[in-house]
Amino acid sequence: MKKKLMCIAIVLAAVSGSALAQKYPVKPIRIIVPFPPTGAADLLTRTIGQKLTESWGQQILVDNRPGVGGNLGVELAAKSPPDGYNGVMAPITTNAIGLSTYARLGYNLERDLAPVSLAGNIPHVLVVHPGLPVKNVKELVALGRKRPGDIAFASQGQGTLSHLEQEMLKQMGGFTALHVPYKGSAPGLADLIPGNVQLFFDSIPSSLPHVKSGRIRALGVASSKRSPAMPDVPAINESLKGFEADNWFGIMMPAGTPRDIVEKLSAEVRRILEMPDVKERLLAQGGVAGGSTPEQFAERVKADIAKWGKVARAAKIRIE
Repeated sequence: MKKKLMCIAIVLAAVSGSALAQKYPVKPIRIIVPFPPTGAADLLTRTIGQKLTESWGQQILVDNRPGVGGNLGVELAAKSPPDGYNGVMAPITTNAIGLSTYARLGYNLERDLAPVSLAGNIPHVLVVHPGLPVKNVKELVALGRKRPGDIAFASQGQGTLSHLEQEMLKQMGGFTALHVPYKGSAPGLADLIPGNVQLFFDSIPSSLPHVKSGRIRALGVASSKRSPAMPDVPAINESLKGFEADNWFGIMMPAGTPRDIVEKLSAEVRRILEMPDVKERLLAQGGVAGGSTPEQFAERVKADIAKWGKVARAAKIRIE
C-alpha cells in the first residue's frame, strides 16, 4: 500500500511540474546582471530578454547588481526563491575562476545554482601601448624573458579572467611581468593609453575603438579562433599553442527550480541565440552567440574550474 501511495505521489508531482512548465511564465522574470550596465553581461541579458518578452509576453527585468568581482550578484541569485522567476547572467569569473581565487564565497556553485544555458562568448583581446617594441605575441614573450618583471600588465581586477589570462600567458611563455589591477575596463584603458601600463587583456567591445584610432595596438585574441570583429588580429594560440581563454556568460537559476521550467527556458534561449539578428547584434560587439543544454553548460563549468584552478594555484592567487 505504501509503495502504491509513493508511486501515485511521484506521478502527481511529475504531472504538476509539467503543468507548471506549460503555463510558465505567468509574471515578469528577473535576471540579475552582476556587473554595471553597458558591459558584456548586460548586453547579452538585454538582447535575450527582449526576445523572451516578445515570445512569452512577460517582461524580463534586468537587475544590475555589481560588486565583489561579480560575486555579489551571483550570491543574491543563489539565495533567491527557486520559483522560475529569478536568474543570473553568470560569468566565467564567478562560476569557474572564483572558486579557486576567493578564500570564501557566499554561495556553493554546485549546491546553490542550476545551469540553464550558455549565452555567449565576448572574447578578450591582448592590447599594448604603441611604445612597447613588440608587434606580436612571440616578440612579447622574447621581450618579457629579456626584461623580467619590467613590463606592467593591467587587469580588470584581482582574480578576474583578465588577471588569469595574463598569468596563463606568463606561465606558458616563461616570463614575468608586473600585475597592476584596476576596478574594471575603463580605468585600465585610461592608464594604458598614455603608457602608464604597457599591456592589458580587455574585452573587444571596449578596446576596439582605441585600436581603430591607433591609440593602442592589438597583439592577439584570447579565444581559440580569430574574432570576426577583428579578423586581422591573430588568435594568441596561433603562436603560443594551447593558449585559450573564453569569456563566456551563461544563465543560471537557483537550485531547486523545477526541472521542467529550467528545460523550457533553456530551449527558448537556444532558439533565440540562433536568430540571425541576435547573432549580428552580438557580432557587432565582438561577441559570439552561445546556446547549450543545461548538461552541456554544467560540463563547461566543470572543465573551466579545473583549468583555471591550475593557473590560479601556480600563480598563488588567493583573495581573502
